Amino acid sequence: MPPSATFGTMSNKSALLIRTLRPDDRSEWAALWSAYLTYYETSVADEVYDSTFARLLSGDAQEFNALVADLDGRLVGLTHYLFHRHAWKIENVCYLQDLFAAPETRGTGVGRALIEAVYAAADANGTPAVYWLTQDFNATARKLYDRIGVKTPFIRYNRP
Repeated sequence: MPPSATFGTMSNKSALLIRTLRPDDRSEWAALWSAYLTYYETSVADEVYDSTFARLLSGDAQEFNALVADLDGRLVGLTHYLFHRHAWKIENVCYLQDLFAAPETRGTGVGRALIEAVYAAADANGTPAVYWLTQDFNATARKLYDRIGVKTPFIRYNRP
């Protein structure tokens, strides 16, 4: 994906820009990621914030990637994604791990623009398969996901 792309307008004078994460985004990114983690009733230690941010900026093809939604110079959304091998495919697949839009922007196209930007990054990488998980109670996001994705019958299990 190019370093930035405009994905439409939020209003007559506000353009939503989807772009790669930059080092100077640290505080706004941390606030958005913290809100995302809070929504899912979890938290992580400060060193995880540091490690994750460093991974997102590493540039390593096997490491996490990040895109942010920039509205008039303010971050209003984020997504983290990873390309990885898959035993059933020759090409890699793309796991969209985190997606968050600031509550005041929900329903305005921020989430869709971030997902479509991940789709574009996956296509540019030769990685046509993109997947993600969500909680069953995430009704607002699931309305979007049902329009731009296909719900699978898989059930996830974790090690106790």
